[in-house]
Amino acid sequence: MEKVIGHVHSTETMGTVDGPGVRFIVFLQGCLLRCQFCHNPDTWKIGIGNERTAQEVFDEAIKYKEFWDATGGGITVSGGEPLLQIDFLIELFTLCKEAGVHTTIDSCGGCFTRDPEFIQKLDQLMELTDLILLDIKQMNPEKHLKLTSRPNAPILDFAHYLRDKDQPIWVRHVLIPTKTDDPTDLHALHDFIATLPNVKRVEVLPYHTMGVYKWEKLGIRYPLEGIETPDKETVEMANEILKTKSYL
Repeated sequence: MEKVIGHVHSTETMGTVDGPGVRFIVFLQGCLLRCQFCHNPDTWKIGIGNERTAQEVFDEAIKYKEFWDATGGGITVSGGEPLLQIDFLIELFTLCKEAGVHTTIDSCGGCFTRDPEFIQKLDQLMELTDLILLDIKQMNPEKHLKLTSRPNAPILDFAHYLRDKDQPIWVRHVLIPTKTDDPTDLHALHDFIATLPNVKRVEVLPYHTMGVYKWEKLGIRYPLEGIETPDKETVEMANEILKTKSYL
């Protein structure tokens, strides 16, 4: 196996919200999107971060396998956008599968393309991947572009690719007052999800401001200043429209 160097931002040893069970989370460096609500803007820049081999990351993670086995957990790779480092993911998940470790990718698919070389590698990666956490941020194309700086067409096409592969996915939607909580947009998201028989769970993630300090530390103006966490009624409305309970 080649030793592809991954650019790793950080790791978390006992994650409980990024896939089933207790998980070791690997945050990879680099992202094409510039989401106004991003809580990890320090992962945006491509080509920096800690240079590590897949074996090094795996060796760190596997120490926690006894916790995964007890909870049905495993390893989740997040970011940034993990698919920007697809060769590294293939190496890491090959090691995981050899050790019987459950593998999850947290991605929005913003870098997805039908380029044959990318698809060939993605097909290989999907053979090693148990679950995709698919972040769909906004169905309205114009609102998505304003919210993230990138179009949502590649993301929706990625969802179609995963559907055609029958790849298990959890759809996750960050609920932001005035940005992603319009009932019309939520109904559009529900209708889109209804076309994906491979969806195993739908999660509404209430917006929070816990990452604002990172924007301040980087000297970047936070674009959603003044927007608060959605109230209970709005969260309940979103859960009802998206029928999240029907997946539990």
